[in-house]
Amino acid sequence: MTRRQKQVLDYLRGYMREHGYGPSLEEIGRHLGVASLATVHKHLTRLEERGVIRRRARQSRSVQVLEQPGNAHAVPGVNVPLLGRVAAGSPIEPIEVNETVPLPENLLGRGETFALRVVGDSMVDDGILDGDLIVVEARPDAPNGATVVALVRGEATVKRLSRRRGRIHLVPANERLQPIVAREDEVVIRGVVVGLVRRYR
Repeated sequence: MTRRQKQVLDYLRGYMREHGYGPSLEEIGRHLGVASLATVHKHLTRLEERGVIRRRARQSRSVQVLEQPGNAHAVPGVNVPLLGRVAAGSPIEPIEVNETVPLPENLLGRGETFALRVVGDSMVDDGILDGDLIVVEARPDAPNGATVVALVRGEATVKRLSRRRGRIHLVPANERLQPIVAREDEVVIRGVVVGLVRRYR
């Protein structure tokens, strides 16, 4: 692996730990200090050929870093609670289940961590797809712009958080859909999304 490829891979790992999804080509280019998206694409193609990342065609922010068995970067798994389903669409009634799912330690939040199964497509432009597992750091509050799991009038959803003029806006990452707008007393923040797990068939 070249120095430049390792720089890209390290940036992908760090970005995904912080945001829970992959960066855009433009963000990678800014990090590398290059204006050409073709150059960024070339580096990602080389990493994909090496088997250390995977991308889904025609979807933005779809980079997944793959940890190889015996890899120096591989980490042991930790079982965290799988608490049920959350809507990436219209809110759905939360369904509590008594299961756990093993996750690598580098996907865990700083405190209590849990996982939820995503239902719907409202967050596809942030790389969160129907059927994905999101990893959530349990928190009662979050800054504007964070991707959060929230209860809206008792129903669960995952969206970007925005506070405007005394209202909570839960904003989808799908241009076809409208934000959910509610009073602050109608919304309970359950946590911030810090990771994503996807099975490729």
